Amino acid sequence: MRRVLGIILGGGQGTRLYPLTKLRAKPAVPLAGKYRLIDIPISNCINSGIQKIYVLTQFNSASLNRHVSLTYHFSPFSEGFVEILAAQRTPERSDWFQGTADAVRQYLHSIKELDVNEYLILSGDHLYRMDYRPFVEYHRKNGADLTISGIPLPPENASDFGLMKIDAGGNILEFSEKPKGAALEAMRVDTTTLGLSAEEAKRKPFLASMGIYVFKRETLIELLTNYINHQDFGKEIIPNALGKYNVKAYLFNDYWEDIGTIGAFYQCNMSLTKYDKPNFSFYDVKAPIYTRQRFLPPCKIVNTEITESMVSEGCIIESAKIRRSVIGVRSYIAENVQIEDTLILGADYFESHEQRLHLLEKGRVPVGIGKNTIIKKAIVDKNARIGQNVKIINRDNITEVERDKDGFWIRDGIVIITKNATIPDNTII
Repeated sequence: MRRVLGIILGGGQGTRLYPLTKLRAKPAVPLAGKYRLIDIPISNCINSGIQKIYVLTQFNSASLNRHVSLTYHFSPFSEGFVEILAAQRTPERSDWFQGTADAVRQYLHSIKELDVNEYLILSGDHLYRMDYRPFVEYHRKNGADLTISGIPLPPENASDFGLMKIDAGGNILEFSEKPKGAALEAMRVDTTTLGLSAEEAKRKPFLASMGIYVFKRETLIELLTNYINHQDFGKEIIPNALGKYNVKAYLFNDYWEDIGTIGAFYQCNMSLTKYDKPNFSFYDVKAPIYTRQRFLPPCKIVNTEITESMVSEGCIIESAKIRRSVIGVRSYIAENVQIEDTLILGADYFESHEQRLHLLEKGRVPVGIGKNTIIKKAIVDKNARIGQNVKIINRDNITEVERDKDGFWIRDGIVIITKNATIPDNTII
């Protein structure tokens, strides 16, 4: 794996995750109370023995850059690095990345300098645990120019993804982006050829691209150089490579979630609170998910009822009721607060007891959640100041609304309190 370069694509504007991406890059969005989305692909790389990693981004990259630089350090005697490559103006180019392939193309000069045989292209907004070593070995064993990791899907989910049609040898014959109707039916495949049982192959007759690719070094350079107008891997580069290169499919039959929307992001975090067989677990000691070491104090929890929830370090919780929720680092939750089916992203700093009292005396709202507040089915972004007697319950069952000036949005029926927002006492949302 020393001859493999990991390239993580995180350059999209993240409009589907807005307003969580209002002040941060998509890969820097917090996950499970203490992690960031970028920690998933980087950890998978490290656990797979891949220690040369580039992260490509262009929007709001400051917090992502800070997180990566403070988290990932390799021995000076190794070749390992995790480095941010942000979109920049050069004498040759003065525009943004125009797509996933164009992002890699703009940094092709840096990528070519490294002595590697394969390029592993990854996405920065998926949740899964994968050992890339069998994937790369499969690619090498088959002498492939390009190998795409695919996940089997049932008919009800298939039209949301790019689908691959394969032959009995696992060669990709056709690639179709989000087909529907007759076009969808035409993409049915026999996934037993990739290792599924006959019963499971019958239930999942479609093979979706996970947006994870292994390119032979020469192949990627040729495709990006010869097809200069092709800006995206899934829509242009890969369909154009079919029939001209040896393109293989690789089966990944485990949990994988694209968390690029608010609804998917919310459901993904909520599923982590399940004790009995959660979809994804952070408690795998053989393949841990790494993140920044913050050296925070233990939580202080007083007279509080917590059910099916995750509580991160450095929290202070007084006489609250918390059900099916994720509580992020440094969260302060005052007395008689009820939190249900909610993701609290926490805070970047502490306010002392004296500071909190001073703010309350001045009629201002401290960081955290004030007394007698009720929050249900919501996402509370970092450093939010929620006053006393507040109700965040989506009272009118609204699906979509934008109230940025008031510090909140509703997307997919989920109330989102924006980063650094202040919600005054007695507010009802």
